[in-house]
Amino acid sequence: MIAQNLDELSAVIAETSDKSQIAGFFTELFTPAERADIAARWALIKALNKKTPQRTIAKDLGLSLCKITRGSKELQKTNSTLAKMLQKLGSV
Repeated sequence: MIAQNLDELSAVIAETSDKSQIAGFFTELFTPAERADIAARWALIKALNKKTPQRTIAKDLGLSLCKITRGSKELQKTNSTLAKMLQKLGSV
C-alpha cells in the first residue's frame, strides 16, 4: 500500500510542470512542520554537495548527525537519485 501510494504521488508530481500548483499541493498535503522537515532535508543535501562540514550543517540546520550521515551515504551511492536531482537544480 505504501509503495502504491508513493508511486501514484510520484506520477502526479512528474506530470505537473506548474511550480505553483506543486507548491500548493505540498502546502495542502503536508503540515507546516512536515514541510519544514522536507525543506531542511533538501538544504542538507545541497550543503553536503557543497562539501560543507557535517557539524556545520548540524548547527546551521538543527539536524542530527545521523540524518546528515544518512544523506551523505545516499549521495555517495552509485547512481544516487539525490545526486541526479541536484544536477536538475543546476539546470533550473
